[in-house]
Amino acid sequence: MTDPLPYRISVLCYLFDGDGRILLIHRCKPPNLHLYSPIGGKLDQTTGESPTACAIREIHEEAGVMLQAPDLRLAGLVSETAYLGEAHWLMFLYDVVRPVSVPERDFREGRLEWHELDTVSALAIPQTDRHVIWPLYLKYREQFFMAHIDCHEESLEWRIEQPTEDAGETGVVKMISPG
Repeated sequence: MTDPLPYRISVLCYLFDGDGRILLIHRCKPPNLHLYSPIGGKLDQTTGESPTACAIREIHEEAGVMLQAPDLRLAGLVSETAYLGEAHWLMFLYDVVRPVSVPERDFREGRLEWHELDTVSALAIPQTDRHVIWPLYLKYREQFFMAHIDCHEESLEWRIEQPTEDAGETGVVKMISPG
């Protein structure tokens, strides 16, 4: 019998500037080494940190922007089974509801960079982001959505769980081997 995979809880935070560009990190550390990701990180489970408090903390730590709960909107909830065969993930996706100004710069996690929305899919981003999370985030922008992704070695299967009118919509994506 194999040991069960750990469950990790995290936030992804979508920050935009006054021109509608999105702030991404070109990561220099795992997870997602050498890939672009939104601001985010794991909840501090030892202190019982809430997802909103985690988003506020991560945005401040990574982008230097001080926010409060009313500055955030819960945009989505995504669960992943067996991501990279290493862990299950529960991710809270937050929009910052006002434009922010953050200089592009290097920091301990990587490089902060601004990108036009229509160029994100051409960047090196995680496959679950490319095929499921990013398209769903764009489709349901200004709404709330929930999705589940079942990650396999050769494919990932996903389904919409909310909004109700789209619940049950599914897809399968054959994974591309790295390298």
